[in-house]
Amino acid sequence: MELWKALLLGIVQGLTEFLPVSSSGHVILAGKLIGADGGLFFGVMLHAGTLIAVCFAYFSKITEMIRRDRKRIGYLLLATLPAAAVGWFFGDAIDAVFFGGEWLWLFFALTALLLLLAQRRMRRGGVLRPIDAKISLIAGGAQALAVIPGLSRSGTTLSACILAGADREEAADFSFLMSIPIIAGAIVAELFKVFSGSPFMAEISWLSLAAGSVAAAVCGFLSIRFVQKFVKRGSLTCFAVYLILLSATVLVAAACGVL
Repeated sequence: MELWKALLLGIVQGLTEFLPVSSSGHVILAGKLIGADGGLFFGVMLHAGTLIAVCFAYFSKITEMIRRDRKRIGYLLLATLPAAAVGWFFGDAIDAVFFGGEWLWLFFALTALLLLLAQRRMRRGGVLRPIDAKISLIAGGAQALAVIPGLSRSGTTLSACILAGADREEAADFSFLMSIPIIAGAIVAELFKVFSGSPFMAEISWLSLAAGSVAAAVCGFLSIRFVQKFVKRGSLTCFAVYLILLSATVLVAAACGVL
């Protein structure tokens, strides 16, 4: 893989991992459009970049939780269980059915619908609840569904928390923190596949691997900072509109044989 392709995929991964638009769906689309497939190990490196980004962005909150808020750690682990179970038992089947990209249009549209519902809930207002075990399980169930490409992990978990009654800023923070164990688990799972004999290097140099992971880390950090500020006052509707347009574009492109 050429250096510029690795950089582009790293940028796409980093930006879309934390925006509510589906990183896996965008990486699949970008790879198809530029004819790039770095293999499993490249995917590991991109995920490692985004993991570094969220750990760096939330370093102070992570250390604060470890020292004084063990309950929040418990909620994060509870929210991780559904996705971990789905990935463990159904990961290969999901990869086989959905990672070809044929259903991206549908799940982009479903993500848009969730964002619109969450925005409607925020406009209605009402009593807000702190993150608790119930909201954690609801968010965890949403994260489990988001293993399907096109169904945004950050979008579904953020929407689930808001629909369950959480404050939007607290929901965004919880969604980002939820990504740490699930991304770490994805890295471990992908590494297991690599060392189990699956093909993992698709003619990609170490320079391209490093460039892609660094790009994912830098863009992931910038994406987190943007969403942290945006979620305070911004509307999720703009992301929903983007996803609806993208869904229609993908559907038309597939019908015309472009994808």
